[in-house]
Amino acid sequence: MEEFYRIKRLPPYVFAIVNDLKTKARARGEDVIDLGMGNPDLGTPRHIVAKLVEAAQNPRNHRYSASRGITRLRVAITRWYRDRYGVELDPESEAIATIGAKEGLAHLALAVLQPGDGALVPNPTYPIHAYSVVIADGDLRSVPLTPDGDFFARLEETAKLAWPKAKLLILSFPHNPTTMCVDHAFFEKVVAFAREHRLMVVHDFAYADLSFDGYRPPSFLEVPGAKEVGVELFSMTKSYNMAGWRLAFCCGNARMVHALARIKSYLDYGVFQPIQIAGIVALEGDQSVVGAINEVYRKRRDVLVDGLNKLGWSVPKPKGTMFVWAPIPEALRAMGSLEFAKLLIQEAGVAVSPGIGFGEYGEGFVRFALVENEQRIKQALRGLKQLAH
Repeated sequence: MEEFYRIKRLPPYVFAIVNDLKTKARARGEDVIDLGMGNPDLGTPRHIVAKLVEAAQNPRNHRYSASRGITRLRVAITRWYRDRYGVELDPESEAIATIGAKEGLAHLALAVLQPGDGALVPNPTYPIHAYSVVIADGDLRSVPLTPDGDFFARLEETAKLAWPKAKLLILSFPHNPTTMCVDHAFFEKVVAFAREHRLMVVHDFAYADLSFDGYRPPSFLEVPGAKEVGVELFSMTKSYNMAGWRLAFCCGNARMVHALARIKSYLDYGVFQPIQIAGIVALEGDQSVVGAINEVYRKRRDVLVDGLNKLGWSVPKPKGTMFVWAPIPEALRAMGSLEFAKLLIQEAGVAVSPGIGFGEYGEGFVRFALVENEQRIKQALRGLKQLAH
């Protein structure tokens, strides 16, 4: 039987290969330290969980909710933007709740792209950034995001060569997987570029709060004129350890938000209402939990990066995200990131994500997720040390 059209356009998920190896090793009784998927291991702060439990006891919250998010939640996210970044947003027309950032991004691409529309996406990238375009029948144009190149020069070049002209630019900083961080001036250039090329911009701000060494990630929406050209997605996953809750927001350009609201009104009834109510408490309650979560990741980053460098790797310390993007040691680079990731499971008992899974420009790297405690990270380093000998 012939493969379904859209399924045919999606490549095999490279991470599934590593996952399968990890599962088989564990079935044999081997202890595999999983630093592959960015799946936060810490619990959601107690006051947020308590609010969920309380709201879930109320039968009124068991009914269908609002697809674009209940009013109080949309007000909470607009206040969060005002207090954090000085950004004024209208909760009615410029903010919508989504079932996680992945869902929001994928449905936004479906809402704003027509078949054949070009979209510019950095490479390597988090897979849904590229494949939201593919699923929407858009024309994916990769912009190399590598340590040795000027991203803007490459963006300019890719935009000029794109025919038909690109309609959309998808960005995410601090960046997954490369951990690249940008400043306010970078987004000023993005807004000017979008105006010049008549592009819509989508900025995925998943790691808004995960930053270290005095670095503060700017919001795309802080830049004057950003709302005229695009939207930003903010997720509760990393900042508040709410990964499985699936709650995020798309804020900014009213036309794009309205398009997403329209398509979502046909597809879903929104997030379970007690989760939305708990989300309000997260955004408006005690924010010290965010700093505490951040500090856990900083300590893990230091243990892992210092340890890898002692083993002879050459890994810079990331200023943001919950990841470490590590060049494969020179002696083993020729085997490629997928084979190297397999080797780490088999010989060191450590699972990582191969760089090739994030796009061809990710080759030569592996991504470590900081999702195990410091003791387990030290254990992983001992496994890697054996590999080095």
